[in-house]
Amino acid sequence: MLLRWFSIKGKNCQQRTLILVLALVMSLSYSACRADKSMTSSASLKMPTEISTKQADSMQINIKVKDKVVTATLIDSKTTQDFISLLPLTLTLEDYARTEKVSDLPKKLSTEDAPPGSDPAVGDIAYYAPWGNLAIYYRDFEYSNGLVILGKIDGGIEALNVSGSVEVTIERTQ
Repeated sequence: MLLRWFSIKGKNCQQRTLILVLALVMSLSYSACRADKSMTSSASLKMPTEISTKQADSMQINIKVKDKVVTATLIDSKTTQDFISLLPLTLTLEDYARTEKVSDLPKKLSTEDAPPGSDPAVGDIAYYAPWGNLAIYYRDFEYSNGLVILGKIDGGIEALNVSGSVEVTIERTQ
């Protein structure tokens, strides 16, 4: 079929060749743009939770839930540093949408240099800038504009996967 399309000689053949070349160039451009966009967006969503060993040693916190201690590692960011300045902190975490535990913080945190949003996973500790609250995810959630990931629970997230509210004390490890 394609060969028959090109078998016509003269001006029609030149026009058809030009159309085919333009279509091919547009297709390749579109593919390159989509690949670049998907690589950038997935990299930006995953980068905040990747923590170097050096940062991990200095950014550890304990979350005391009743008689259990849940450890977490925070990332190094301006928002996290602002959060750490509030510690130690005793909060009542309320259940929200059977997905996360949330609590208001004593003050709004800096979001300077923070990404515009994030896609939280189980164990993520985040700051939701529009409401000024802390959120700890015990179930997966979708992308949320204004959500800044602070760190990740190292283990024991099941201590927060309980119905209703729970009182916690958050402090830096020694």
